[in-house]
Amino acid sequence: MTMVQFQDTDLPNIIQLENVSQSYDGGKTYIIKDFNLLIEDHPNRGQFVVLLGVSGSGKSTILRYVCGLQKPTSGIVKVHDKLVTDDSRISMVFQQYSSFPWMTVRENVALGLQFKGLDEKTRLQKAQEMIELVGLSGHENKYAQYPTLSGGQLQRVAIARSLLANPDILLMDEPFGALDIKTRLQMQELLIQLWEKFHSTVIFVTHDISEAVYLGDDIYIMKSAPSQIVEHIKVDMLDHRSRELKREKHFTELVQEVEDKMVRVANIG
Repeated sequence: MTMVQFQDTDLPNIIQLENVSQSYDGGKTYIIKDFNLLIEDHPNRGQFVVLLGVSGSGKSTILRYVCGLQKPTSGIVKVHDKLVTDDSRISMVFQQYSSFPWMTVRENVALGLQFKGLDEKTRLQKAQEMIELVGLSGHENKYAQYPTLSGGQLQRVAIARSLLANPDILLMDEPFGALDIKTRLQMQELLIQLWEKFHSTVIFVTHDISEAVYLGDDIYIMKSAPSQIVEHIKVDMLDHRSRELKREKHFTELVQEVEDKMVRVANIG
């Protein structure tokens, strides 16, 4: 199966992974081998990139490289043309709730600004503005823990914290996987609204093909170890997404196309 080739254009680069490999046994076997990914900037618009693949294909590991939580065995990882280091980490929204339960919602959201050295008054003011944007007004002084807050509310806290710290890049690792269907749909709509407001570059990992087509501009399918990107689907739909879009023929055709390619990559059909 042929790897997807990326062509560098005149647009600024946001995220680059060049010939990245990962081995945990000294190079005898590789989980990820010669992996490449290039995501360029789209000014005043942003973009929504979705990573799909079976479990174990390395999707979460790729996000961990970008946010600085893990270093590959070899290869280069850059954000804004600068090497990712321990001092240049980007926040990530996980499937598991990642807020600090001994801190309030406002304190959690403001945390990234504290690491950047902003004074308390400024960071709490900015945190409050973000809290209102994600629909958590009235919960500012509650502790960020379950069941004080619902699962959807805790993910809103995580999204608010990530966007406030790094509004140009949002990394999301199956953030809605543990939510019920009603909350999941609400979170999809919230994410679209925030994306349109901040023009962020979103990298989103999911196992839900319909969700991938609904949210994504570009869908990349990864094969299992050694992991590589082997399929690229360009989602040619309107920039503004609404739930009615899921009823359109073109949407269902795209979902089927992605499903067929997933089956071929997984070698189960």
